[in-house]
This record gives sequence, C-alpha cells and structure tokens, in this order.
Amino acid sequence: MNNKYNILVTGGAGFLGSHLCDKLLSDGHYVICIDNFHSSSMTNIKKFKEKSNFIFIEQDICNLDIDLKIDQIYNLACPASPIHYQLDPVKTIQTNVLGAVNILELARKNKAKILQASTSEVYGDPIKSPQKENYWGNVNPIGVRACYDEGKRAA
Repeated sequence: MNNKYNILVTGGAGFLGSHLCDKLLSDGHYVICIDNFHSSSMTNIKKFKEKSNFIFIEQDICNLDIDLKIDQIYNLACPASPIHYQLDPVKTIQTNVLGAVNILELARKNKAKILQASTSEVYGDPIKSPQKENYWGNVNPIGVRACYDEGKRAA
C-alpha cells in the first residue's frame, strides 16, 4: 500500500528543496513548500504552481505560522553558501535554531516526523577522517563560518 502524506518542506524553493518537492509531488504526496527567498528562487518551484497537490507559502521559519495538518517535515531552510549565510550571520543562526524550535513545535502539535537537514560543516575542519558518529568535530565557534556550522550543530 502506498500512503500519501501532507509534507512540509522548509527551504523548498532552494536547490535541494525544490528537487525534494519534485520527488514528493511525483510520488503523489501533498506538498506545502515554505521559503523566504533569502537564497532561493521562485524559478525553482514555478513548475509546481499549477499542481493541485502543491501549496507555496512565502514565510520565514523564524516566524512560522501554519495551521495545516502535517504528517512529515523536511527542514532544509537555511542559506548553505558562505556568500549567503555570511551576509547576515545573526539571521543564519536564528534560521537554524529558532527555525528548528518552531518546526519541533509544529511537529509536536501534528504528531509529525521530522528530517533535519544538516551538513558535514558540523564537524568543522576534521582532525581525523573519516569521522565516526561519536566524533565531536573541530569547529571554530567564533570563526566567520560559525553562524552556519554552530547553527546546524544546535539544530
């Protein structure tokens, strides 16, 4: 049996998010895409706008306000490129930390499952490679990349 779900994709207009939306839509799921276009583009999701199982909400997950039934959440919201996340380091860490808190609350209310997207950057400049799951990393908590690295670690 192939279950169909109401799935929220945060950062859904980004590169990875839009490809995830495409896959979920092609599998017949109902997709709610949220994005604030900080580092993404409407062009990435334009082809989904006419689909009956797709809703786009322009919103920042730091101020999440959704009253829809959600079964699953894929949290991909955050600028991933240094050129984008270093423009506003405070906003970057807020997106990761406050965004994760808001997503967790939404999941709790809906009894939804979450996939939290992360990055190898949580390991920083690794002292050993490959890293095992118990490796704590070598992240510079005050460096120029810290807003992204530490934000992802906190999320």
